[in-house]
Amino acid sequence: MPQATLSDSSTGGATAAATDRPTNVLIVGVGGQGVIMVSKVMAALAQGAGFEVKQSEVHGMAKRGGAVFSHVRFGPKVYSPTIPRGQADVLLALEWAEGLRWLNHLNRESGTFIADVKRIVPPFACRNRADGAPLGYSRETPREVLSRVRLGYALNASGMAEKLGNPRVANTVLLGVLSTALDFPEEDWLAVIERFVPPKTVEVNLRAFREGRAWVARHGEVGLDEEVDFSPPQGLSEPPRRPQVHIERAWCKSCDICVKMCPERCLELDEKHIARMRAPERCTGCRLCEYLCPDFAIRVLRLPRDASGEEATA
Repeated sequence: MPQATLSDSSTGGATAAATDRPTNVLIVGVGGQGVIMVSKVMAALAQGAGFEVKQSEVHGMAKRGGAVFSHVRFGPKVYSPTIPRGQADVLLALEWAEGLRWLNHLNRESGTFIADVKRIVPPFACRNRADGAPLGYSRETPREVLSRVRLGYALNASGMAEKLGNPRVANTVLLGVLSTALDFPEEDWLAVIERFVPPKTVEVNLRAFREGRAWVARHGEVGLDEEVDFSPPQGLSEPPRRPQVHIERAWCKSCDICVKMCPERCLELDEKHIARMRAPERCTGCRLCEYLCPDFAIRVLRLPRDASGEEATA
C-alpha cells in the first residue's frame, strides 16, 4: 500500500514521513463555487493511487449561496470521514471568509492554507447600501492571515479564471495550487480533472489548472498576490455614478436568489425564467445580486466619466 505524503513547495520534495496517519484536506466555500467537484477530484485522485479514502460533505440547503464544506481523508487506513480540529494538512478555501471561518481546523505547525481572495458577501453584511459604503465583512488582509500559518497562498483565482474566459474555473485554478502541496504526478491530476468537468470545458479547466501551478512557481514561498485592501473606504472622490447591471443570460440557472434578495426589487425572471432588470432606475449599485449569484451571471458596472464629467454610454 502506498504511503501518503505532503509536498513542500519551497523544496519541491516530500516533507511528511511515511506513516499510517491519513492526509487531511479540507475544502470550503460557498454554494455554486464547485467545492464538491474539487473534493471529488481529490478523492478520485487518492483512490486511483491506491489509498483508502473517506469523504464527507455538507451542502444540502446551502447548495445555492450558502456555506459548503467537504472533508477528504486518504491514507493506508482511514477510520473516520471527518477531520478533527487542528488536524487539516491542507485548508483550501474557494471564498475568503469561509477560509477564515475554518482556520482553526488547520494544523498550524505543518499545514498549508490556500485561498481565493474572492469575497461573496452575505445579505446581512450589506446593511448600508449607499455607493461605496463599508460592508459588515471580515477585513483581515491576506498578509495578516498568512502571517499566522506555516505555509499559505492567497491569490485572485477568480480574476485569473476571468482572464481565461470562464470565471467558473476558479476552483480549478486552486486545484493547480493544491497540486503543488500534495505528492501526486501532474498527469494524474489532469486525467482526473478531465473526468469530472463538463466535456465542453475540459480545455479551459486544464489551462486553469496549469495557471494555478504556474502561479506557485512564480510566487514561491511568498504565496501572495498584490495586497488586497479590505478596509472600509474613507470617502468617495467623486459623486456616485448610476450603476448598470449586466446579466449573462447563458449562465443564469433560474435560482431566483437575485430576485428575492434585491432590496430595491429591481429584478425579475422573464418568461424563460432568466433574470432581467425590471426597474433599473431603482438600482443603488449595492452589488448584492452580484455577491450572491452562485453562477457569476451578474456583474454590476459603473461607467467611467468623460472629460466633461458626464457618464459615458455603453
